[in-house]
Amino acid sequence: MLKRLSCPKQDVIRIAPLVSLNTRTFVRDHRTFGHRLPIPGRLYRAGRGALAVLLFGPLVVSVRVFGRRLRRAPQTRIMALTSQPGSFSEPSVAIDPHDPQHVVVAYQDNAHVAYSFDAGRDWASSSVAPRNYSVSGDVSVTYDNRGHAIVCFIAFDKLGTYNYWAHDGGRNGIFIRRSLDGGKTWEPRTIAVIKHPTKVGIPWEDKPYIVADQTGGPFSGNLYVGWTRWTLANSEIMFSRSTDDGKTWSPPIEIDNHPGLPRDDNGADEGFSGTIGPDGTLYVVWADGSHIVFTTSRNGGRTFARTRDIIHTAPIMFKVQDVSRSNGFPVIAIDPRGPKRGGRLYVAWGDYRNGDLDVFCATSADHGLTWSPAVRVNSDPVHDGADQFFPWLAVDPITGAANIVFYDRRSDPTNNKSIIVLARSTDGGRRFVNYAWTRKPFDPHGTFIGDYTGLAARAGRVYGAWTIVPSGAVPASSRHAPYHHDVVQAGVAVFSKR
Repeated sequence: MLKRLSCPKQDVIRIAPLVSLNTRTFVRDHRTFGHRLPIPGRLYRAGRGALAVLLFGPLVVSVRVFGRRLRRAPQTRIMALTSQPGSFSEPSVAIDPHDPQHVVVAYQDNAHVAYSFDAGRDWASSSVAPRNYSVSGDVSVTYDNRGHAIVCFIAFDKLGTYNYWAHDGGRNGIFIRRSLDGGKTWEPRTIAVIKHPTKVGIPWEDKPYIVADQTGGPFSGNLYVGWTRWTLANSEIMFSRSTDDGKTWSPPIEIDNHPGLPRDDNGADEGFSGTIGPDGTLYVVWADGSHIVFTTSRNGGRTFARTRDIIHTAPIMFKVQDVSRSNGFPVIAIDPRGPKRGGRLYVAWGDYRNGDLDVFCATSADHGLTWSPAVRVNSDPVHDGADQFFPWLAVDPITGAANIVFYDRRSDPTNNKSIIVLARSTDGGRRFVNYAWTRKPFDPHGTFIGDYTGLAARAGRVYGAWTIVPSGAVPASSRHAPYHHDVVQAGVAVFSKR
């Protein structure tokens, strides 16, 4: 059952209630789905300078930040995809390469997908959660080379011990569902990539991300899923592929050379991200303690090169004030234009090497052999005490522009409230121009807003998705409760195709 959401020309649109959504939150063993409980307490910090002045009204084109004007992203349109606050987070965005008017956004909890067939003007939403599991999430979505939408997610009944997920967990697995009409309707069958029945000693499969080969190259049509497997002894990066449009999946293989620690914290192998060059080469990164790890497959995911630590980072897990959980997991993307193997590779991540949290980007012009020094993406002054976090990266395959979305607190001298900023580079990642994608800062009130945001771009149109906590959504009696207060928003910005 679907409910159509109309998006008129205002900057921000609120929608009528959707169909009834299953937003039950399971707090067994101290974890909600959507993930982890907050650290008690709240930190306060002295002001960092002049108060930000926020300009409202239909003619707003900028946000004033410490005397500097942060321009609005051009032709911005913002839409709430969930009509009421709930346990919604971790969106993923994909554009159909055969029909760029088709866009899908997946989000949790439980697993849902919203779709638009008119470039983000109107949206409809439906559940894709399996009925035989209590909870589903950690969603990602892509389009294959036929224009089919494929959503990937985990599903489970019972969590293991908090952060030591492999201990005492119940049945769990990674699954996909397919939409043969681009996201409008979904096949009833839920297809397992890997699943485990409840049994002592089973691993916990976590944070999958799906990638599709849309290149027209030798492995065009392949689907790839990478994820973290938690065991009692370690954490491993696992990988599976499908060569028949997601109907069946290969037995998982471990692609890391050095397993990480078994706890969902610094030292674990976590945060798989992949991108595909025009010759079908699959490039993969993840985080391992204080490094970004890189590997490639040039035979359609059958085997992988030995991994290399390519970028040194600050510890990848950290605490952000009034957010229940946060990280700086890397994201990789490629500019497919240019020679046979494509152009520049980009990796974006977040860390606190400068004290406060910043977003960084490094690039490779030789297919990952060497990498540039890290470029600071956010344009506020260094060491100003403002946090920028949860970046996601997308390179426009038509224009080659690199786009990065993130939460940004430069407008709040208490480093508590965030807006959404879109940064864009048109010079190969040397410099990023920052745009205010939203204009009203929100206070997360200690809630869980996810482990990631979502972004996709094509022909100058950039689509993002993120989680906010609307003003008044959190009653004073439940402040710092990590669930039931989130809204997923989608944003559209339109740049020149040049």
